[in-house]
Amino acid sequence: MSNNITLPTTFSIGGDLAVNRLGYGAMRITGKGIWGPPTDKDEAIRVLKRAVELGVNFIDTADSYGPNVSEELIAEALYPYATDLIIGTKGGLLRTGPDQWPVDSSPEHLKEALDGSLKRLKLDQIDLYQLHRIDPNVPAEKTFEFLKQAQADGKIRHIGLSEVDIDDIKKAQDYFEVVSVQNMYSVDNRKWEGVLSYCEDNDIAFIPWFPLNAGNVAAQEKLQQIAKKHDATVHQVALNWLLNHSKNILLIPGTSSVAHLEENMKTANIVLDAEDMDQLDGISPPVG
Repeated sequence: MSNNITLPTTFSIGGDLAVNRLGYGAMRITGKGIWGPPTDKDEAIRVLKRAVELGVNFIDTADSYGPNVSEELIAEALYPYATDLIIGTKGGLLRTGPDQWPVDSSPEHLKEALDGSLKRLKLDQIDLYQLHRIDPNVPAEKTFEFLKQAQADGKIRHIGLSEVDIDDIKKAQDYFEVVSVQNMYSVDNRKWEGVLSYCEDNDIAFIPWFPLNAGNVAAQEKLQQIAKKHDATVHQVALNWLLNHSKNILLIPGTSSVAHLEENMKTANIVLDAEDMDQLDGISPPVG
């Protein structure tokens, strides 16, 4: 991976969807446990509008956030959408209660999920539709065939995957072009480093979630030192490292607060030097 601190500020998803690399993840504009409506709906609406004002043109959501709540709020706040705003959503999870996420990537469920997302987001086509999980109880071929057909039918423009390995990506590529991968990844959790490298080599967007693993004390100490040096927050430094680590990384930090959103958006203003990057690159994952 490159330590170049002047990597591009934009990335083209699928070769034709140019987005700013600092986007917004709309999971947190729901209730506790990502269940039900937010405690402060007005603030959630303000967050979405402010994100776009600050230059966000890529919003990541899913039918399971709420469920349905996140997509409904996006449409309420931002429809009709700006011409350059890309909304990516996901399907493949059920919701049975707060913090409960059973997997269902059967064609039957995905059809219901996709049609529901189109209706809630008030769209004729989803620009980026990501499979939330490959279902161990459903042959992957059936799931991929459904997505391929939905794309042929014009319901989906581009298709992405989440929490997958390289073999999963290659298998999916037999059915459609994979333009994005959304895996857990951070400066102190690099389990998917190989997938990131594969995505970079193949011009596939890599969208990390959980970008700060709070359980790694050693990483926290190093991040705190560098944050103090730059008069920044630990979270800002962790996000900035991701921006500088690989040119195909798209960030989607989520929040339900305008103040926190504005803090996140200042991430791009931090200029990490080569020494900072070397120290962060050297962070080891937590043991156990």
